[in-house]
Amino acid sequence: MAHKLGFKKVSQMKLAVAENIKNFCAGGGFLFAMCSGTDTFDIALAAHNTDICESMFDGDAADPNAQSKLDFSETFAFQNFTIDMNPLSHSFSNIDVTPTRQVDQAHDFFTLFDFSAKWDVVPSMLTQDHEKVIKGFMGLTTAFDESKIKPGVIIMGEMKTGNEARYIHGDYGKGQWTFYSGHDPEDYQHMVGDPPTDLHLHPNSPGYRLILNNVLFPAAHKKKQKT
Repeated sequence: MAHKLGFKKVSQMKLAVAENIKNFCAGGGFLFAMCSGTDTFDIALAAHNTDICESMFDGDAADPNAQSKLDFSETFAFQNFTIDMNPLSHSFSNIDVTPTRQVDQAHDFFTLFDFSAKWDVVPSMLTQDHEKVIKGFMGLTTAFDESKIKPGVIIMGEMKTGNEARYIHGDYGKGQWTFYSGHDPEDYQHMVGDPPTDLHLHPNSPGYRLILNNVLFPAAHKKKQKT
């Protein structure tokens, strides 16, 4: 498919996908991503001038100096991260805290911030929920290391004690984006091959409510005021 579309290798095609999504946001679009769709998007953008893929992925070796060639000015949310160059690892970088976090399921929660509907209209819409404390849930990207988040990014949900952000938002160009970590709000550790979650069993899920907020958000329009 990469060759058919005019690319020399798969990694170049995937970079083009990421850059087109970025351009979509710049032109006024809205991006909502979850789990590893969040950090890997920024990793791809940061690596636009280097090769971070080993031979089994794109036919040639990764650049041994790839880390020093990352361009964090291209990313939406994250900076100063170190990529995981091990092709056998399920980790992508140290943006995600999964390999190091010491949190058991019984104490895995994150808290939504309160925003002023008058001054912070968008974050107020995106954090509307019937619960302010949300059950945590794991994924290939479980939570974001707050030290790797760029200044200006709005943290909408976090576990303060673990310096973890779970739900973040920002602007890019004329558009906006939201990143939500974890895979399935009603399945703490969803494994490959597990059956999909039956949403009929969770009609009032506060974790899924945040997803719904992002689905509905682009339909929100400001009413014209009489002048």
